[in-house]
Amino acid sequence: MSTPAKHLRYRPLRAPREDRTALVEPPWGEVPALVTANLERRARYDYDFHGLPLGELARQAREELVAAAIRWTSSYRDVSGERREPGGGIFLAGHQPQLFHPGVWLKNFALGTLARQHGALAINLVIDSDTIKSSTLRVPGGSTSAPQVALVPFDRSGPIVPFEERRVLDRATFLAFGQRAARQIAPLVSDPLIGQYWLLAIERSREVDNLGACLAQARNRLEQQWGLAALEVPQSQVCRLPAFARFAVHLLARLPRLRTAYNDAVAEYRRLHGIRGTAHPVPDLAAEGEWMEAPFWIWTGDDPRRRRLFVRGERRRMVLSDRQQVEVALPCSEDGDIQRAVGRLVELPGEGVRLRSRALITTLWARLVLGDLFLHGIGGAKYDQVTDAVIERFFGLAPPGFVVLSGTLLLPVPRERPTAAEVRAIDRRLRELTWHPETAVGQTTCLGRCRELAELVAAKARWIGTPQTAQNASARCREIRRINAALQPWVAGEREWLVVRRAAIAAALRADAVLAWREYGFCLYPETSLRDFLEGLLPNGG
Repeated sequence: MSTPAKHLRYRPLRAPREDRTALVEPPWGEVPALVTANLERRARYDYDFHGLPLGELARQAREELVAAAIRWTSSYRDVSGERREPGGGIFLAGHQPQLFHPGVWLKNFALGTLARQHGALAINLVIDSDTIKSSTLRVPGGSTSAPQVALVPFDRSGPIVPFEERRVLDRATFLAFGQRAARQIAPLVSDPLIGQYWLLAIERSREVDNLGACLAQARNRLEQQWGLAALEVPQSQVCRLPAFARFAVHLLARLPRLRTAYNDAVAEYRRLHGIRGTAHPVPDLAAEGEWMEAPFWIWTGDDPRRRRLFVRGERRRMVLSDRQQVEVALPCSEDGDIQRAVGRLVELPGEGVRLRSRALITTLWARLVLGDLFLHGIGGAKYDQVTDAVIERFFGLAPPGFVVLSGTLLLPVPRERPTAAEVRAIDRRLRELTWHPETAVGQTTCLGRCRELAELVAAKARWIGTPQTAQNASARCREIRRINAALQPWVAGEREWLVVRRAAIAAALRADAVLAWREYGFCLYPETSLRDFLEGLLPNGG
C-alpha cells in the first residue's frame, strides 16, 4: 500500500478569457506520459474491498460500465463502431445534461480524440443525479449597441429534483423553445445551431419524456454526426451496477474512517484557499448521535427530493436512512462478508429507493476504478483536489492524474472593446476640470473675456501660493472655489464632450458585458464557429 503524502499541492486554475483559447493542463503533449503514469500506478495498487482486490473490482466494474453505456447509447443511435478492444483502456468525462457553453463541450470532443489516439474507449458520464435548478436558457438579443438578455424557457418551472426524475412538464413550451431562442438571437446571430439541435431534441422527446435525457441524447447524436465517437451513460445507471454496490457497501462499512479522511481533506482545502465558510468546497459530513452522514444522496420515486444519507451501525447490520421517512437495513455477517449487503443494495431500485454518490465520490469511483484517464472542467478539477486527498488518506494510494480542460468561445458578434480604464481616465479629467480648470484653459493675454480668464487664473495662482493660516483658511478656500466656478464656462465644451464620451463608453461596456459572456449555451453559436473552435484546439487538430 502506498504511503500517503503529508501535504498536497493545489493548482490554481483560471478560465481562459480571450476568445478561442483554452486551458489545457497538462498540455496535450504531456498527456501520453500522464496516461502511462496512471497505468503504471494502477498496476501497483494494492487495496482490498472486503475480500475483492481493487484490480478485480475494476475489471468487473468496467465490464458492467461498457455494457451499460452500449445499452444506453444504442437506444438512440448506432454504436456499431464503438467497441472496447480486449485489454483496451477507458477514458472518461462527465457533466450534467445541460445546455452548457462551448468551453464545456470542448471536453467531450477532447475525450473522443484522446481515446482514439490511445486506443481507448470514450465514455461520457451524464451526471443526472444533480438537481435541475432552471428550465430556462439565457439568450441575448437586441442590437450590438444595446443587447438585451432574455430567459427563454424550454420547459415550465418545476420542483428542484435530480435530472433523472425530471420529466418534460409542458410539451408546448418544449416544442416552441427552438424557434423562440432562434428568434431572440436572430439580430445578433443569423444561423445558430439551435435549429438543428432542437429538432433532434424534439425527436428524442417522442421516445423518452425525461428532460435531461432529451437534451443529452440530442447532443450526443449531433456529436456523432460531427465525427465524435463517445458512448454515454447516466450516472444513475452506474450507481445501480453490482460493482458500484460493492464499492458503496465497503465505504459505508468503513464510514467512521472515511468521514475522518473526507472532513480532513475538506478542511485542508479551506485552509489553503482561505475559505472561512463551511459550504465550500463541500459541506463536512455530520455526526448526529449514533447516526453518521455518508457522502451519498438518498430519495424515493414517490418523493424525489435529494436528501442526505445517514448510517447507523448495529451488531449484524447497517441501517441507512434519510432521518425522515426512508430506512433500509443492510445485513453484515460477523466474518465481514458483505455479499448479502451488496445484494440488498442492488435490490433497492426495484423498491423505488435511489442511492446516488455525491460529487467527490462520483469522480473518485470514476478515476480510481472505472477509467484510465478522466477529463475535468475547471470546477470539477478544483473540487477533485479534495478527492486526491481522500484517495490518499482513506485508500492509502497515490491518486491517478487527470486532465483539466476548459475553453472560451465568444459569440461571433462585432463589438467595441472598451475598457473600464477609459472610464476612469475620463472621471479623472472631469474632476480635474472641476477642481483645477486652470490646467485646461492655460494662460492667455488676449483682450476682452480672455483678459478676464487670465486674471482669474492669476488670482487662483496667487491664492494657491499664499500659505494657509488659521486667519485666512476660510477666505482662501472660499476664493479658490469661487474662481474654480468662474472658470467653468471656459471648460464647458470639453466637459460636455467628456460626458458624452463617458456615456458612450459606459453603454459599450454594458453591451460588451452581454456579448462577451463566455457561458452562453453551445446551441446559440453557428455550426461553423463551433467546429472551427473545436478543431483548432483539439490535440493534433482533432
